[in-house]
Amino acid sequence: MRQRGIKIIAKNRRAGHDYELLERFEAGVILTGSEIKSVRGNRVNLQRGFVQVRSGELWLIDVHIAPYEFAGYKKHDPDRPRKLLLHRREINKIQEAISTKGLTMIPTKMYLKDGWAKLEIALARGKRKFDKRSELAKRDAKRQVERALREKYR
Repeated sequence: MRQRGIKIIAKNRRAGHDYELLERFEAGVILTGSEIKSVRGNRVNLQRGFVQVRSGELWLIDVHIAPYEFAGYKKHDPDRPRKLLLHRREINKIQEAISTKGLTMIPTKMYLKDGWAKLEIALARGKRKFDKRSELAKRDAKRQVERALREKYR
């Protein structure tokens, strides 16, 4: 079988800023025909999305997959909940972390892997405002040090 590789469709860049990402999982997504066509056309928005546990299953909520314009009479709802596919032990681990540790689950990246739509989801802990500010200050200081070193050794 020929390896087709990975094509990144959408990233949630805001996730790293708003959350401390702890552990990542790869999940399959159940999509309709017109949804997969839109995904292949890079028409996905992960910004407001999150993952919810409902009766032992994981559901992707508030992820916008734009309607496929060439779909016939049967167009999909762009913001409908979509079921995620993971192994039972992974679902149990996620469910335990969400209920006991107060963590949340957010989508970080959607991609095509060998033609299948996959979603990278991460267990995350929300950052407070001062955490974000200190992270920005550290990044800025690191950038200034790198600039100074570059100037010194030119």
